Amino acid sequence: MKLLPSVRIWSAAPTPLTPDFRVDVPSVERMVQDAVRHGVHGLFLAGTCGEGPWLQDRERQVLVRTAVKAAGGKLKIAMQASDNSVPRILDNTQAAAEAGADYVIIAAPATFLNATPERVVAHFTEAVNASPLPVGIYDLGKHRPVVIPEARLKEIYLLPKVHLVKDSSGDKARRAAALAARQEKPALQLFNGDEFRCFEYLEVGYDGFMFGGAAAVGPQLNRMVRLFRANQLAEAQALDADMKRILYGIYGGQSIACWLTGLKYYMMRRGLFTTTSSFLGYPLTEECRAFIERYAETGL
Repeated sequence: MKLLPSVRIWSAAPTPLTPDFRVDVPSVERMVQDAVRHGVHGLFLAGTCGEGPWLQDRERQVLVRTAVKAAGGKLKIAMQASDNSVPRILDNTQAAAEAGADYVIIAAPATFLNATPERVVAHFTEAVNASPLPVGIYDLGKHRPVVIPEARLKEIYLLPKVHLVKDSSGDKARRAAALAARQEKPALQLFNGDEFRCFEYLEVGYDGFMFGGAAAVGPQLNRMVRLFRANQLAEAQALDADMKRILYGIYGGQSIACWLTGLKYYMMRRGLFTTTSSFLGYPLTEECRAFIERYAETGL
């Protein structure tokens, strides 16, 4: 067990939308204020949970500008800049900088032909080196068709402008590469991106968490960290297990049948969002709805 000086919690935040798929500005403001109240350190905007790949460019700008203004410097703001070519990534990073973001996050592209190891590495290296903002690398490992080669992760993480890693790979070898990079570059921040493996990544020494479910379990994450740092490991593990129960309930069970709609409905029930509008069209089952209503009212 490695005790770090601090453990940081980021929410890979859902984006509140109006019925016509515009950013719901008052709801963004409420979401940011709620994150500040619950001790969240940063918001990752326009990721997959934030529907960034589906938002219009102008709506991403509205989202980031609104969040930056609402945060008032009390938490950090990152925007996803991932795209299918380096010039498109750089357009996105420039837009993020103009909107006031502190970081950009780059994941492997959704479409990338002739994806040789050298071309994949060059895609990241060229984008990072030319970015006007500090960069986070979003590693999804084999969960996406284009994968940063495991043997090349470390060299990407050691690039001077890479400040953080969101590791959603769930892969021990890729985790080891991230830890090895931080050994050489102590300022590199490593974030677990899998809400169902929180204790495991805390135990191996990751710097914190960055996932969509943090919007629902931010207070529990903070309590788990306090228990962990007090060496109350059994209690921390029990809280980790309860967070999994809560998140599976919100997401519609272990099949994640309701995922984003469930999360947005939870945000509605808390008075933060006004709709469950989403580009992704997940259902809201009666079982999921009942769990969310009970949890929002009683915390059980």
